Amino acid sequence: MKLYLSIDDTDDIESKGTGEIAEEIAEIIDENKIGKISAVTRHQLYIHDDIPYTSHNSSMCFEIDEVNEKDYDLIISLAENHLKKESSKLSDPGLCICDINKIDSKLLIEYGFKAKSEVLTKEYAYALAENQNIFLKEYGGTGDGIIGALAGIGLRLSGNDGRFKGKHKIKNGKYELEYLINNFKMDKIYDITTEKYLKNNSINLEGKIKTVLLDGKRVLPVFNENGNYYNCTKQQLRKY
Repeated sequence: MKLYLSIDDTDDIESKGTGEIAEEIAEIIDENKIGKISAVTRHQLYIHDDIPYTSHNSSMCFEIDEVNEKDYDLIISLAENHLKKESSKLSDPGLCICDINKIDSKLLIEYGFKAKSEVLTKEYAYALAENQNIFLKEYGGTGDGIIGALAGIGLRLSGNDGRFKGKHKIKNGKYELEYLINNFKMDKIYDITTEKYLKNNSINLEGKIKTVLLDGKRVLPVFNENGNYYNCTKQQLRKY
């Protein structure tokens, strides 16, 4: 089995962040040796006055591959136990887990992108989850976190949304493309100026080095300025 797991709305302004909790859940599953864990992606959702959120209204998602069907319930148990333990009492946590081979990916992807531009309801989320036999559950507060948790999986499934949590530990400097791909967790380097992947170029790196999910790959987005390539700024990364 290949599962996707997503959480949303687990924190308050002073508590541990949702991204950190997602990484902890991934680590627990990995420690129990019940699946191959991917990196966590952050997915930006709609910012609107009718949607309460802590700071950015984003959900977190990761993949769990090579899962034995008998361990499905154990994964749910491990995830929800940690979620209940670590979520802020002021939050509205939601958890979503699905087997991607048993769902209509198109429906879930459409829902995910709706959550980036529309105010959605819990009723809508639950109806879609039930129709697709997806595990979706709330753990306190208003439970509105289920909306974003379901959306996180749809957006991850699209292969074209989200930033990978964390930053690459690379010293500031100029690097050859081949060196970066061979030595760091990135599959390709993408020029946002021309909207094309680079092949044999030098990249100037400084500050926080962030990768994004693009065409199903872990990609470093860069921009061209006066013939030189630089990693994208925080402002430029917001589109992801």
